[in-house]
Amino acid sequence: MKGRLFGVGVGPGDPELMTYKAVRIIKECQVLAVPARGRKHAVSYRIAAEMIENMEEKEFLDLDTPMTKDRQILDRNYENAAGRIIEELEKGKDVAYLTLGDPTIYSTYMYIHRIVKAKGYETTIISGIPSFCAAAARMDDSLVDRAEELHVIPSSYGMEAALNYSGTKILMKSGSKIGQVKEELKKYDGQIQMVTNCGMEEEQIYHSLEEIPEQA
Repeated sequence: MKGRLFGVGVGPGDPELMTYKAVRIIKECQVLAVPARGRKHAVSYRIAAEMIENMEEKEFLDLDTPMTKDRQILDRNYENAAGRIIEELEKGKDVAYLTLGDPTIYSTYMYIHRIVKAKGYETTIISGIPSFCAAAARMDDSLVDRAEELHVIPSSYGMEAALNYSGTKILMKSGSKIGQVKEELKKYDGQIQMVTNCGMEEEQIYHSLEEIPEQA
């Protein structure tokens, strides 16, 4: 019998925000996979390790993804990662791919998931708490009320037009371009807040644009 692939969302950072199902699936899978070069560099692994004992005894796949927007390079990487996972599935081993937040929101995992599924293997997504929901909770406020709209925006891909949308704007994937994002936000007439490393020891909460550092 062939193994199964699970895309497991471990939540935003606080290990206690992992779901019971995520914990159970990770315990049951023989192989763990992460989008990083080694366990110590995988934030998702470190989060799960605080809730699950003896994770270091499991087999491990480090499926590092290059930091680039070049689609050809990325597609080759996803194919290679899927191939390594399939090798384990063919041995009858279940694989849990650990990802921050929820696997369905800007996750590298989904590209690999689609390849593996298209080749006829069983795949399952295990939901996790998204980072922006945890961030709103840490700021003790709601994301939207009544008929307000909610927009999730990949800010490193351009956000000028999106700032004109009504309602709440969630800016994700700023990465090294946080300085450029700040420049764009100077044109925005509205409340601005930011959380970094939500739920982790390094967590920082900023309540205005002026407080946000150039590197975060």
